[in-house]
Amino acid sequence: MKIITVNKRGLHEYEILEKFEAGIVLSGDEIKSIRQNGVSLTDSFATVTRGEVSLLNCHIAPYSHAFTKSYEPKRTRKLLLHRREIEKLAGNVSAKGLTLVPIKLYFGSRGYVKVELGLARHKKLVNKKKELKEKDLKREASRESKYSIK
Repeated sequence: MKIITVNKRGLHEYEILEKFEAGIVLSGDEIKSIRQNGVSLTDSFATVTRGEVSLLNCHIAPYSHAFTKSYEPKRTRKLLLHRREIEKLAGNVSAKGLTLVPIKLYFGSRGYVKVELGLARHKKLVNKKKELKEKDLKREASRESKYSIK
């Protein structure tokens, strides 16, 4: 599994409750652009409409050597999930007020591009500050242990 990109902003803004793996419907030029790291998941999200899951606002740059450069970089892309997973996501998103956030984009076992979706709840400002404080304390502790004189 080769990770292409991670949505760091989404991980910071949201508390991930459950993760799902989904395939994504792409064209050939989009795949080549992804292989050149021309993709960004910042500000992207997924929605469930009429029994289908769609990825919105995901930027895939146009492929530099493409014959035709006529596709839109932030177009809506269909995600491939099992029906039971879609029904579960639809129920959670509508009833509990949760959001579908793409966490990372990676190449699966057969070379297909996969998206890891997270069923997420928006974090409050207090939780973000506490998380950053814990991260700083952990970093300082590792520095102390690294440079301690034995």
